[in-house]
Amino acid sequence: MAILSWLAEQRIQEAMRNGEFEKLPGHGKPLELEDLSAVSEELRMSFKIMKNAGLLPEEVTLRAECVTLEQLVAACHSSGTAAEGERKELEAGLTLKRLRLQELMRQRGLENSSAFSDYGDRIQAQLTRES
Repeated sequence: MAILSWLAEQRIQEAMRNGEFEKLPGHGKPLELEDLSAVSEELRMSFKIMKNAGLLPEEVTLRAECVTLEQLVAACHSSGTAAEGERKELEAGLTLKRLRLQELMRQRGLENSSAFSDYGDRIQAQLTRES
């Protein structure tokens, strides 16, 4: 194993001398490290894999949909011109999404997890900030 490490190090050094790392995206910029401390150790790797694959856990998708629906309901209240039926339909959809999220959390045993609750609050804040 030591010979493979030595060989890898030699090739890295050679590539550095040839300037092969200078044109890589992000060269000279600080690393963007993700704070996954609020995610339990058992879930971190799966969350990372899903994120890299462009997939989101269902609870994250549901939270994003809830934020969108909350904003639409608020717009209906503030505009005054939206039909009452449309507002009620949006509120019903929001209620269904929230119930699904609660059921999902219960099924996964996360309803009383303070770490997951904190993580959920951070996701909610991020979603609210982005929209």
